[in-house]
Amino acid sequence: MRYLLFIALGGAIGAVSRYLLASWVHGSWEGKLPLGTLLVNALGSLLIGFTYVMVVERQLLHPDWRGVLMVGFLGAFTTFSTFSLETIALYEAGHALQAVGYMFGSAVICVVAAGFAVQLTRLLF
Repeated sequence: MRYLLFIALGGAIGAVSRYLLASWVHGSWEGKLPLGTLLVNALGSLLIGFTYVMVVERQLLHPDWRGVLMVGFLGAFTTFSTFSLETIALYEAGHALQAVGYMFGSAVICVVAAGFAVQLTRLLF
């Protein structure tokens, strides 16, 4: 039961962090693309790559941190469902090219960020 509470706490912190960061970026940038969501997803991908190596591969953190950080915090922090809805909104607003660019750009940036973090963390630890 205690483990579930830690996951819930990580999730609450992740959700609030996502809201604050995305809101700040959306408020700072006036363009059509939802860059706040893109930044959150890329950062979350980077962090999950780092956390995976530290917790699962290298076991430098207690295994319980996997639930807190990867399931709780990063599960709530990343916003793939929001990304999906924003892509549809761009398309329905008549911005089909931006929707496709955002969709593919997000996928590439996030996978590259996670891969970069995994490789860098393996080198450093």
